[in-house]
Amino acid sequence: MNRTAMQELIRWKSDADRKPMVLKGARQVGKTWLMKEFGQNYYDDFVYFNFDEDSELKSVFMANKNPRRIVELLSLIAGRKILPGRTLIIFDEIQECPEALNTLKYFREKANEYHVIAAGSLLGTLLAQPKSYPVGMVNLLHIYPLSFDEFLRATDETLYEYYHDIPKGRAVEEIFHTRLAEACSHYFIIGGMPECVASWSKYKAPEKITQIQQELVEIYENDFSKHNGKVNSGRILMVFRSIPSQLAKPNEKFMYGAVREGGRARDFEEAIEWLVSAGILNRVYNVSKPEHPLSAFDKLDSFKLFMFDTGLLKYMAGIDNSAILLKSDYQFKGPLTENYILQQLQGQFPIAPRYYADKNSEIDFILQHGTEIIPIEVKSGENKSAPSFKRYIADKRPACAIRYSKRGYTTDGLITNIPLYLAGKTSSLL
Repeated sequence: MNRTAMQELIRWKSDADRKPMVLKGARQVGKTWLMKEFGQNYYDDFVYFNFDEDSELKSVFMANKNPRRIVELLSLIAGRKILPGRTLIIFDEIQECPEALNTLKYFREKANEYHVIAAGSLLGTLLAQPKSYPVGMVNLLHIYPLSFDEFLRATDETLYEYYHDIPKGRAVEEIFHTRLAEACSHYFIIGGMPECVASWSKYKAPEKITQIQQELVEIYENDFSKHNGKVNSGRILMVFRSIPSQLAKPNEKFMYGAVREGGRARDFEEAIEWLVSAGILNRVYNVSKPEHPLSAFDKLDSFKLFMFDTGLLKYMAGIDNSAILLKSDYQFKGPLTENYILQQLQGQFPIAPRYYADKNSEIDFILQHGTEIIPIEVKSGENKSAPSFKRYIADKRPACAIRYSKRGYTTDGLITNIPLYLAGKTSSLL
């Protein structure tokens, strides 16, 4: 399957200021596959080293700091010569060897002619710790589950070609609108985890998707129990399992007391930080003012937490596939759609989305696009009723506003209605 991140890696390869590359992202989002595919298709050769599978590799880095000496030893282990610029050096599960992670700075300083890429499970939690990796000496690339456009490309190449060429301002023909909306409903069920998408592309069997999602959730929960850091693994698990009920509440603001009766911030804030750093949860802050720059107005004690993959959230919430496919109303329809929109917005804008809520109204998401602040309303169906959204537009007079819904691609005054399936093209449609 084609991943958008591959284009970032291709640019990285030809960048004169290239540094060793570190891939961040939750487990099972395709980091290992991406590194190997990159090495196979864009280099003469690649060598792959996994610190979890081969613990003896650690001795190479514990005994040596000279990157050229390390390359000599790695060449002996791999059984072939590692050539500068022609052989991609891949370090997987690098969090198992902090010395190897630290060695990346020596590759940058003394042997930058070698192309080095690294990744690892829960690496984000390690990188979040002070002095745990060479700051400023590596490039970072976030790897997410497949977005809807990547999913579409993997499952329906012909429809993807039409989708890819939809220009700004042009209405989508009804026949394609219907087909894209149906594909979007499938994405709500399947999500963007590579194993789920590959299974759906091959078998078109919903029961296989459910089984994979169950296994993935178990993998993440087992990771929590194996976590030996300062953060209580039981509390990580409690926060993780509370996400569907948190999002089902009327205002969706994260409530510590909903995790455990009497729970307070000091009980769970470290667990939340761990889950966000691991890439498993996405945190969206409330802002006191919807003004530029958004981050200056973050209310750090007021936020929402969303799952990093909509398919996994759908599984955890226990939503039956028929509810999504038959377009019926169900309690979790709104939160699931918001989770989907946030997932599609990931990486499109340099500033992460926020939301805005005061005593009179709530705006689902707020985007910063240059100096412009764009309000977003998320509708799970075709209903246009949104008093808070319209009141906000009347009061603030933004340059533009976005409504995501199942309606077609149209503009009405300041409001542009973007179909749910076009959320991944938002930045190009503004």
